[in-house]
Amino acid sequence: MPAKSKAQQKAAGAALSAKRDETPKGELRGASKEMAESMTEAQLEEMASTKRKGKPEHVKQ
Repeated sequence: MPAKSKAQQKAAGAALSAKRDETPKGELRGASKEMAESMTEAQLEEMASTKRKGKPEHVKQ
């Protein structure tokens, strides 16, 4: 599933980094912490690899 906003893409990238032990999991906050716990590495990689061009910073709910 591709990211719907720039913020979601950035959070997925941070979660992916922690999942791969490139950054400490203790540094994660908010959405990235939840993503790291609930998503697989493949799902995070797909979301983090989404192009940012044309995406809004945040999506209104």
